[in-house]
Amino acid sequence: MQSITEQIKIALTANNAVLVAHYYVSAELQTLAEETGGIVSDSLEMARFGQNCDADTIVVAGVKFMGETAKILSPEKTVLMLDENATCSLDLDCPIEEFSKFCDQHPDRTVVVYANTSAEVKARADWVVTSGSALKVVEHLKEQGKKILWAPDKHLGNYVQQETGADMLIWQGSCVVHERFKADALAILKKHHPQACVLVHPESPQSVVDLADVVGSTTTLINAVRDRDEQTFIVATDNGIFHKMREVAPHKSLIEAPTAGQGAHCESCAHCEWMAMNTLDNCLSSLNTGNNEILIDPSVNQKAKESIQKLLNFTA
Repeated sequence: MQSITEQIKIALTANNAVLVAHYYVSAELQTLAEETGGIVSDSLEMARFGQNCDADTIVVAGVKFMGETAKILSPEKTVLMLDENATCSLDLDCPIEEFSKFCDQHPDRTVVVYANTSAEVKARADWVVTSGSALKVVEHLKEQGKKILWAPDKHLGNYVQQETGADMLIWQGSCVVHERFKADALAILKKHHPQACVLVHPESPQSVVDLADVVGSTTTLINAVRDRDEQTFIVATDNGIFHKMREVAPHKSLIEAPTAGQGAHCESCAHCEWMAMNTLDNCLSSLNTGNNEILIDPSVNQKAKESIQKLLNFTA
C-alpha cells in the first residue's frame, strides 16, 4: 500500500491534480487526500474546494453525482472519477425524463432537489440543497409563500416537511444505506447503552429519526462526536464516517446503528457498495490514463450551476 500511495502522490504532482474524498470512502483514500493537500468533506464542499484550488485536475473519490457537482462548479477543469460505475441509488431513483414530466405537471411549485442527483436533474431544478442546508432553504421559501416540489429522497423530504410545515410534494426516492436502519433494533440497542448519544442522518426512515439525539448532515454528526460530552455514540449513517470521527475524537466509543430487525439482511451493513468501489488502485489508474472523466453538456452545466449558485449565495 505504501508503494501505490507514493505512486499516486507522484502522479498528482505530475498532473497538477488534487484528490478530494468523501467521508464514506476508505480510510486510506481519506488519509491520502489530506496528506496531498486535498480535502475530505461532503459533496458540495468537495466541489467548492476543487473550484477554489489551483489544480488543473480534480480527482473525486466518491460517486458520480459528486464528480458531476465538481465539474459543474469547475467546467474548465478536468474531473476524474476513480470508478465510472460508482453511482448512487438516489441518483438512479430520479431519472431526468420522468422527473422532468413530474415537474411539468406541477408548474406552480418551486423545484428543490437534493445534491444527490444528476447534473440534468440539477439543471431542471430551481434550487439545489444539501442535508445541512435543506431546512433553512425550505423555511426561506415557505416564508415567501412558495409551494415546493422536492426530490429525490423521501425520508429527507418528509423530515424537512415535518420540521418546517412547508407545502411539499415529495418524490419517492431513497438511499439504500440509510433505508436499512431499523428502529426496533435501534431502540433495543439504546437500552443496552442508555448513556449513548444517537446520531442519525436525515436520509433515514422517520421511525429512526424519532430516536435520535442529533439529526444532521455528515459534518453535523462528526462535529457532534467532537463537541458533545457523551463518551459513546450510536451512529446511523454510512460507517465510512467512523474514520473521521475517530480522528476528531479518538477517546470516544462509536457503535454502528443496527440494520438488523424486521426485514434485515445483516446485523449492521451500513456501507455503500458504490463508495466501496473507490480504491487506491483505480485512483492511480485514473491519474495515469485519464479514464473516467466527467463530461457534461455545457448548457446543462450552466443551468445546474445557476441552481447550485442560489444555495451558495444563500448560505454565504
